[in-house]
Amino acid sequence: MAKPVFLQCVLCNHQQSYDPFQPAICEKCGEQWLEAHYDFEAFKRKVLMGGLSGCIDNLWRYLDILPLAHPEKLDLYPAGGTPMWLSQRYGPGLGHNHIYLKDERYAPTSSFKDRQAAVAVAAMNENGVSEAVIASTGNAAVAYAAACARAGIKLWVFMTSLVPQEKLREAALFGAEVIRVSGNYDQTKQIAARFAKRRQLVLDRGASSVPARESMKTIAYEIVEQLGWRAPDWYVQAVSGGLGPMGVYQGFKEMLAMGIIDHIPKLAVIQVEGCSPMVKAFKAKKDTAKAVIPDTRIIILSTGDPGKTYTYLWKIIQDYGGTMEAVTDSEAYIAMCSLAKSEGMAVEPAAAVAFAGLEKLIKSDVISRTETVVVNCSGHTFPVEKHVLGDQWSVDIHLSEGQAPAPREGIQAALENLDEKTTSILLIDDNENDSMLIRRLLEAYKSYRLYTAKDGWEGLAIARQKMPDLVITDLMMPGMDGFGLIEELRLDPRTSKIPLVVVSAKDITPEERKRLNGHIEALYQKGALTPKKFVDQVIQVIEEDKKGS
Repeated sequence: MAKPVFLQCVLCNHQQSYDPFQPAICEKCGEQWLEAHYDFEAFKRKVLMGGLSGCIDNLWRYLDILPLAHPEKLDLYPAGGTPMWLSQRYGPGLGHNHIYLKDERYAPTSSFKDRQAAVAVAAMNENGVSEAVIASTGNAAVAYAAACARAGIKLWVFMTSLVPQEKLREAALFGAEVIRVSGNYDQTKQIAARFAKRRQLVLDRGASSVPARESMKTIAYEIVEQLGWRAPDWYVQAVSGGLGPMGVYQGFKEMLAMGIIDHIPKLAVIQVEGCSPMVKAFKAKKDTAKAVIPDTRIIILSTGDPGKTYTYLWKIIQDYGGTMEAVTDSEAYIAMCSLAKSEGMAVEPAAAVAFAGLEKLIKSDVISRTETVVVNCSGHTFPVEKHVLGDQWSVDIHLSEGQAPAPREGIQAALENLDEKTTSILLIDDNENDSMLIRRLLEAYKSYRLYTAKDGWEGLAIARQKMPDLVITDLMMPGMDGFGLIEELRLDPRTSKIPLVVVSAKDITPEERKRLNGHIEALYQKGALTPKKFVDQVIQVIEEDKKGS
């Protein structure tokens, strides 16, 4: 078992038990920095005896120090195990021959956030979570969407509408329900948290989540292992909220405590100038950062309020050395081109920020040309999803025009509007006219999301992908009929609790009624009710189901 033996507060040393879905906050003093403790002695013996050499080549080779109780029972999503290259032309072009590129582009969705998604979603899967919520500036949303797709978990993704459409579409391609918020990222987190609480769903808590934070330390373990079990002199990463380096340094600290390495690298945190609250606080010699209004085209790095994460990163630099630096959007774009032309590596602008910062620190002699440097090189591709997705791949909600936290009444109105817009109904009927009539009446009543299928097989596939709030199905259809569909839906744990309304054009025999009994919410004869009355009763089923849940 690799589940943490306990969590320990770094401020008061209080020890408490581990809960994967509760914020890691000290029960005694309220501190938000708790460290997970495992059987490190056993892991150290395994390392010293070469026990990792036969392990799989991804982050799960470090299972003994990751927060899962029974990983052997899970189909673990592959992430990590990315290569690290010694720069052949880019580094020497800067007069530096010891720059290594930790190439996270080799992750499933080309981002180091795949590590976070892999461990967090594994924890969800282990604990029977079937539906979750995440707020993201882009990469984490795509990573979680892919991991949740494999785990069969329905994911609600909240992203600001400023995020590039390609990233929004990619998350939708993996089956996530995309909520596009016309506000900044901090407002987006606010509405996502309220939505999760309202629906009693698991909310990914980013830096305060133990699985998310622990996942990132595998980067440190891989770097040290790839350097022959030695630590570099510097670790450089571009940040938005700061979860990445915060987790990475947990790994370095663990290895130092075990005696695997003899020092901890200096940390270089790089931000984009248009959203650099950490850098501003650091240069002002303050241990807390003041929130800023993001003003950058590199939206992935637009977290205006880093909260306590900055304080933790500031303390890491105080303890082990390092700095924080900001670069302009233009400097990032120039570095992106330089890296592509010299190293043959295409990275996204957010990752290019790290390289622009590296260039700045080398030119100013903050980083010596004799020191070993590792740069987190994370990228992201935009494949063909925009050509294969339909129109209903996102839901739009409007919070406010300004950048201040959304007012309470605005949040409430948005949530009520969101409840309606995210209520989804699947209509399954081979009679196109009947299906279209019901659809138009429902659309005239409320802004529901409506999906249609022409037979049972297509309906089953859509139900499993979209997890609708209600399924309305005809009984008599070619191929898989309504009876077969209902049986399949009820046998699948993911769809077993979706309310079902059955309509039929023929009279239902007593045997057929008995077969349906206990499996559906309502049964209607076509023509027995006017279409409007039928729709009214359908809406009543939806409202009663919401109250019950």
